Amino acid sequence: MTALKVLKFQLRDLVRNRWLLGYTLVLLALTAALLCFGGGGPRAVISLLNVVLILVPLVSIVFGTMYLYGAREFTELLLAQPVGRRTLFIGLYAGLALPLAGGFLLGVGLPFLWTGPGDGTDRGAVLLLLASGILLTLVFTALAFLVSVLVVDRARGLGVAIVIWLGVTVLYDAVLVLVTTTLADYPLELPLLGLTLLNPVDLGRILLLLRLDTAALMGYTGAVFERFFGSGLGAGVIAGALALWVGCPLLVGLRRFAARDF
Repeated sequence: MTALKVLKFQLRDLVRNRWLLGYTLVLLALTAALLCFGGGGPRAVISLLNVVLILVPLVSIVFGTMYLYGAREFTELLLAQPVGRRTLFIGLYAGLALPLAGGFLLGVGLPFLWTGPGDGTDRGAVLLLLASGILLTLVFTALAFLVSVLVVDRARGLGVAIVIWLGVTVLYDAVLVLVTTTLADYPLELPLLGLTLLNPVDLGRILLLLRLDTAALMGYTGAVFERFFGSGLGAGVIAGALALWVGCPLLVGLRRFAARDF
């Protein structure tokens, strides 16, 4: 019951937040522009996938971290009341993750609802695009909670959040190229599978590309993933891995939050 009250307060607060409104409007404008002028169909979905893989993790982890540091006094006030820490933590997470996921769903989903998926694009690909964005929102909001709980200083916490985003979106590709070129003479399938599971952004990319069957865009890790798991089983493995990416940071953050001396 307490978690629901915290959730309702968070929802009312975030619905009026200008940054969240701006995030939704930017996604709405980008999606509408790509559907109208980007060739429509599969091209629009693939272009939107690039937006999802870069913008959604960045907004989720940076906005989430900044919001949580700004809400520290509110959190301390609630902790002074007869409120369980675990209940409060769950309410805070749901109250932040759901508006972010809702903003993404409205920004990307409404233009498709108005215009349809387009020629050559099945509805399953659009649904997977939306599912990938929502899952990445949940993952990086959970990482934002973990950062804000582990790092006390606001500036350092924001720096850690940006480093995490850079690591999974930029540095990961550089490490992947280095590994494949340095160890080209060795069997790399299993290590590459491990690297794929360690990057939620790459998992989100492969999840949609398995559906679109665009082998040229899947990259080395995507090709290895498809070879081992195929499209159907691969989607289930990716969904399970992303669920772990949500659950593990939340579990660690919850334990630290429960033990922290505010």
